[in-house]
Amino acid sequence: MKTTRRNFVKLAGLGSVGLSVLSSFEFQGTLAQNLPRATPESQGVDTNGILNFLQAIQVSGLEWHSFMLVRHGHVVAEGWWKPFAPEFKHTLYSLSKSFTSTAIGFLVSEGKITVNDPVLKFFPKDAPADPGENLKAMRVKHLLTMNTGHDADTLPAIRNAEGKSWVETFLAQPVLHAPGSHFLYNTGATYMLGAIVYSVTGQTLEEYLEPRLFKPLGIVGYDWEKSPQGLNTAGYGLRVKTEDIARFGQFYLQKGMWEGKQLLPAAWIEEATSKQTESQKGDGDWSQGYGYQFWRCKPGFYRGDGAYGQFCFVMPEQDAVLVMTSESWDLQKSMNIAYENLLPAFAKGQLPEKPTELAILKKELSQLTLPVPQGSKTSPLAARYNDKVFTINKNSFNITELSVGLNKDSCVLKMATPGGMEKITFGWEDWKLNPGENKMRFPVATRLEIPSRIAGTATWLDDNTLQLKQKFVDAIHGDTLTLTFQGDTLAVDFMNSVSAHVKTFPDQRQKLTGTMKG
Repeated sequence: MKTTRRNFVKLAGLGSVGLSVLSSFEFQGTLAQNLPRATPESQGVDTNGILNFLQAIQVSGLEWHSFMLVRHGHVVAEGWWKPFAPEFKHTLYSLSKSFTSTAIGFLVSEGKITVNDPVLKFFPKDAPADPGENLKAMRVKHLLTMNTGHDADTLPAIRNAEGKSWVETFLAQPVLHAPGSHFLYNTGATYMLGAIVYSVTGQTLEEYLEPRLFKPLGIVGYDWEKSPQGLNTAGYGLRVKTEDIARFGQFYLQKGMWEGKQLLPAAWIEEATSKQTESQKGDGDWSQGYGYQFWRCKPGFYRGDGAYGQFCFVMPEQDAVLVMTSESWDLQKSMNIAYENLLPAFAKGQLPEKPTELAILKKELSQLTLPVPQGSKTSPLAARYNDKVFTINKNSFNITELSVGLNKDSCVLKMATPGGMEKITFGWEDWKLNPGENKMRFPVATRLEIPSRIAGTATWLDDNTLQLKQKFVDAIHGDTLTLTFQGDTLAVDFMNSVSAHVKTFPDQRQKLTGTMKG
């Protein structure tokens, strides 16, 4: 199966909210080197357009986690849907690719490589004994533009390789077409860009970008997943905060300039974000052309783009940046909501202030929240099962005993394992944030498991059925646990948020069953 951008999306398997549109625009938080804040009208943005944007999101049926709108270098609106919050990192998925492209830009600007260098030049020890002509013809530019000549995305092959490095496995894949002859979305190609950075500098992507990009822009506390060989995954896996994405977009909008210093040549920014190749024909915003790990957009600007709706739109004509993070199942619809509501809100000059609308917007942003399942906050059987311990039958999660504390203000899931007692707290029909990052307790085979804080909400669906919903607020996805009490027995069913929407990826985790201890 040829991998398109949309196929990759399918395969990739607290009490705080954003309060930013204030009359004085003081930011409520402790983020480093904040972008300046301003009222929308002072920067030529109609507040009504932002209100329309929020209303369209509310009725869309899609799940947003955050957004930030920057105009003329000032944040004019931002929000986080509870339980997400400004201080949390967020998984970027393929939006990471645009950061990797930036690293290549620095390498080129420093004279260390050119985009026309052969890929094999950097990996003499990993190349096949007799490389084919197409592999020998592959250039750095072909990696950047997804024109490597492969017939399928190489990521599954390199991730499933046993006994070989990811680089060696990539170079061993058949290159059936002449490089440059056709576009194919290929996350393995992006990994090779990161490997080139390491080959040339001896540094991982994050080590190389730290003094050149992250530190100057004030991006701190980030992390980036790594391959078994210790290199950053490059095409995915970077986690930064919403405002960090906005800074990155503003850096590109300013053509590589930051605080009066030209960090990256403007000519590279122009080259990287221009249409370098045709892309996926007839596929909406994926058919507008591709640059160096940036997509062109239907309205004429460009974006960094990650699975499930991680977006950084850079709009030079409007002098604006829009960031959106989400767990969306219709990315085109997500983009259309932004286009249809925010683009008409941009004016050429300042607009008269609208204090009434601004107050409404402030209130709307303060109340943003992901919906919670609503059944009942109690059950006639709650007293019978409160803190009762169930012996759990043998299972892949190594849980030996399980109990649920059915408190007035919270529900606490308690699990005994060989490693000790584990607890997850849920609010009753309200999000409750658990402290600290933890590995996701019930891993999904098709999902990358990374440490994250967990927010939970609970409700009784009926007298016997307790539903516990988790959201991984430093990542994207979530889990729903359904506990069914029947006499002295308990059954726990699982449904991860991807399988709940993508029917071709059923949740195959083993149900837990157990019996109440005497």
